Amino acid sequence: MDTNGKIISPGTIRFERMLPGPIEKVWAYLTESEKRGKWLAKGEMELIEGGKVDLYFLHRELSPVAEVVPEKYKDMENGHHSTGKILKVKPPFLLSFTWGDSLSVVLFELEEKGDKVLLRLTHSNLGENKEARISTAAGWHTHLEILTANLEGSQVEGFWKSHATLENIYSGLV
Repeated sequence: MDTNGKIISPGTIRFERMLPGPIEKVWAYLTESEKRGKWLAKGEMELIEGGKVDLYFLHRELSPVAEVVPEKYKDMENGHHSTGKILKVKPPFLLSFTWGDSLSVVLFELEEKGDKVLLRLTHSNLGENKEARISTAAGWHTHLEILTANLEGSQVEGFWKSHATLENIYSGLV
C-alpha cells in the first residue's frame, strides 16, 4: 500500500494505512486523549455531533528522539492548541471534525479487514495557501507513521526530521 497522501480533489488529500487490529484499539488511538497523545495530540473530544474537540500538540513527546524544531515551526516548540467541532461520529467506524479555526474538515474512516484495520484519513477544504497544504500533508503523513509505529510496537522516529523530508516530497504534489 502506497503511504503517500493522494490529492482526490482540489484542496482534499486522502491517506490510507493498513493497521494492526482490532478496530476498537485503533478507535481508541483516535479518540482517547492519552493514546492520541502518543501520535497526534492530547485533549478531550466530546464524541457527539456538535461536541468540542481540544487538541494540544507537543511534538517533542511523540518520539524519544531529541530534535531541534525547524525555524519556521519555532512557534510550536512549546506546544500548540487547536479546537474544533465534531461533525459526525459512528464508533468505531467514523469520526469527522472541523480542524482548528479553518473551514477544513478531517474525516477518519475505519474498516475491518480480517485482523487488520484499513484507516482512511481525508482532510478537505485545505484552502489556497500552498505552504499550508504542504505542511498539512507532511504533518498527517508523519503523524500516521507514528500511529503505525505505536500500534505495531516499533521504534518511533523523530517527528521533525520526517516532516522535513516529507515537505520536500509533497511540495510537488499539492
